[in-house]
Amino acid sequence: MKYEQIPNSLFIKNRKKFTAQMRPKSIAVFNSNDIYPISADSTMPFEQHRDIFYLSGADQEETILLLFPDAMDKKHREILFVRETNAHIAIWEGAKLTKEQATEVSGIETIYWLSDFDKVFFDLMTEAETIYFNTNEHYRQAVETQTREDRFIMDCKKKFPAHTVAKSNPILQKIRGVKEPEEIAMMLTACSITEKGFRRLLGFVRPGVWEYEIEAELLHEFIRNRSKGFAYSPIIASGNNANVLHYLENNQQCQSGDLILMDVAAEYANYSSDLTRTIPVNGKFTKRQKEVYNAVLRVKNEATKMLIPGTIWAEYHKECGKLMTSELLGLGLLDKADVQNEDPNWPAYKKYFMHGTSHHIGLNTHDYGELKTPMEANMVFTVEPGIYIPAEKMGVRLEDDVVIQEKGEPINLMATIPIEVEEIEGLMQAH
Repeated sequence: MKYEQIPNSLFIKNRKKFTAQMRPKSIAVFNSNDIYPISADSTMPFEQHRDIFYLSGADQEETILLLFPDAMDKKHREILFVRETNAHIAIWEGAKLTKEQATEVSGIETIYWLSDFDKVFFDLMTEAETIYFNTNEHYRQAVETQTREDRFIMDCKKKFPAHTVAKSNPILQKIRGVKEPEEIAMMLTACSITEKGFRRLLGFVRPGVWEYEIEAELLHEFIRNRSKGFAYSPIIASGNNANVLHYLENNQQCQSGDLILMDVAAEYANYSSDLTRTIPVNGKFTKRQKEVYNAVLRVKNEATKMLIPGTIWAEYHKECGKLMTSELLGLGLLDKADVQNEDPNWPAYKKYFMHGTSHHIGLNTHDYGELKTPMEANMVFTVEPGIYIPAEKMGVRLEDDVVIQEKGEPINLMATIPIEVEEIEGLMQAH
């Protein structure tokens, strides 16, 4: 791993929060992600399943976490199963976790080799009445691939048909949505790495540069600061490309007079940051670009103030829509008749701002977290309004990551990343 080792106290706390909500005589099992093949002998880079990472800190393939708070033998109340290493694996793939290292990383005393799992699991299931399965129920999920977790669930149902089944996901949605101080610190590190990349760009971007060259500059800066790279697929959209919300080609030349919308951010220790900035290719906003940009910035600033304990996510988005409607009227993009005659299910502002304003962020860019219950302190949300005007070949989006506070306005983890028109122009023109 490129990142500094995380104190295992975080994972010990996380497991306590999870097991506190388990039913009596129940076992919960969490599997690592697969390593996915491309073709021939090629594979995609390994990405650990965020749930087993959240609960154990183990960032290695073929790992299983078992939690059984009511196990008769105390040493079996928490078990981490890891892949047994040997000299051959060490030469070809590099060192894997030893049992001692697995304990150091996770804070779990009982470590077994993965080959012991079936025997140990069968023995413990004779004591248990309920098995918690870890299914993916995120509101944006659209998984078509069978996962290691899916195969485990199918196998378990065949071998233990008499056990009651429960779901891990509702517990994880609740506890993962509220961050510990250590998690916020890692997200701040990710934001700081992102800032270094963005500031580097302000001295690099000029007419004639290609979108992929900007991507390369960011990747260089992220990796040299101990990040694996982008927290999500980077969007570097110049001119009219900004009106494609998930533009990923990044293959066009940036022209003088155009804006570049960049939705780009670093990860650190599997924690995401999520930044969007929109800058002028030639270092100077036109009058119209500045008007649209400042309208988006005002919506972002006002929306941020609403992220306080007790806020309901769906109601918050309605209020953000009202803010945006007012700005679009001011820009002449909507008129009063558009608003008066709007479809309540697709308000008039949606023509120019068609996505949501905020989502949870953490170990996933679109993170776990409850959305139907009131917001709580230490939840972390993005704030990302935008205005998209294909007729003017312009799209502006601005985004920061903020931590809800017990009292007062949230803390902006990206407060030091340039966003005001004058600062961006000044930094771009200084180079």
